[in-house]
Amino acid sequence: MHLIPPMDDEPPPEYVAFVAVRQRELRGEAARLVGGDPSADEIYLNLLTDVAGHWRRLRWWGRLTRSDAAGAYLRRRLLARTKQWREDQVYEVEVRVLRPQTAVVPLVTSGGSIALRKAAVLPGTARASLDALADAEIAWVHAWRRSQWRLVGLRVLAGVLLIGGLLQYFSWLGSVGA
Repeated sequence: MHLIPPMDDEPPPEYVAFVAVRQRELRGEAARLVGGDPSADEIYLNLLTDVAGHWRRLRWWGRLTRSDAAGAYLRRRLLARTKQWREDQVYEVEVRVLRPQTAVVPLVTSGGSIALRKAAVLPGTARASLDALADAEIAWVHAWRRSQWRLVGLRVLAGVLLIGGLLQYFSWLGSVGA
């Protein structure tokens, strides 16, 4: 019996769709914020893991407030992770901000019309590519393992507190009976 059910070991379809919609933008933003450093992929995967760990709460809050709570949390974590990355560098880091490339998009391209290109990023029409599915699965498993370790830690803490409380109680009983 659980007061709060444990995290599933497989990602829900909504999370996979969330990753598929934001994957390209998030990878680019992580690379931009660290100046093109190769550790941008690590930051990207850690961000997805952070969101996966709080997915149920973020979805619930988003439904309650009718907002994109998961997207807002993702942006906050992106800034926090890049700040942490900069602080962890041994040598001073020169970060060059890469400007996003803007190009004129024709109405009809070789990949189809602009409507087909928009369908790839609109919620409800996005289909998870294999790399987005793999990223979502990996991040979800990392978050699931974190939740399992938290449960182990909570159980150990509860055991220590229980034993400490029993020792205190028995020592109190010994002093009262003497």
